[in-house]
Amino acid sequence: MLRAHALGYAALALADACSVSGMVRAHLEAKKCGLKLLPGASFTVPLAGTLATAGATAASSAGHTHTPSGASFTLIALAHDLAAWGDLCEFITTARRSAPKGQYSVRWPDPGCARLKGCEILLDLPDAMPLEAANALCIWARGLFGINLWLTASQLLRAEDALQLHKLTQISRLAGVPLVATGRVLMHLRSRKPLQDVLTAVHLGRPVSQCGLALQPNA
Repeated sequence: MLRAHALGYAALALADACSVSGMVRAHLEAKKCGLKLLPGASFTVPLAGTLATAGATAASSAGHTHTPSGASFTLIALAHDLAAWGDLCEFITTARRSAPKGQYSVRWPDPGCARLKGCEILLDLPDAMPLEAANALCIWARGLFGINLWLTASQLLRAEDALQLHKLTQISRLAGVPLVATGRVLMHLRSRKPLQDVLTAVHLGRPVSQCGLALQPNA
């Protein structure tokens, strides 16, 4: 929070992975520096169920709706008000109870996602997701969340940034879901890049030297 304030941010959205445990500390720090906090949570959602339903209407004659096993997208929910905050917390509890301790399970599409209607919803889609499948997913989500749905776009100084932005612009136009810029911020200082690499390695259960492209290319 202090770093964001120092950089001139007027507000900052925080979304931990299926958790709001850090929000109390974030709220206190935000009050100290006068920064508006947008509290929320993020969820990694497997694509298998998504493509089976949302992708059913996508053109697949050439096999373009195939997505590698294990692929997923990220759903970010930012609560509008106290009622939405309560619904988000209930959603997190359900997701945690649906999986072994230390894990969570969110399926898509799922009737339980309707509990997040009081939240601003951001969809962060994987770069490799085919346009047809992404479009179908966004159309289904728009029917559930309406004007509260956004499609994220980030510029991470990668060689394929321009191509990915063009693809997202197409999806946005076809599905009627507006784009919103996000930073995908994972660290507050460049010097924390080694720590971020270690956290990635721990998450993947392998040495840093074997993480390859899973590591962030830039700080």
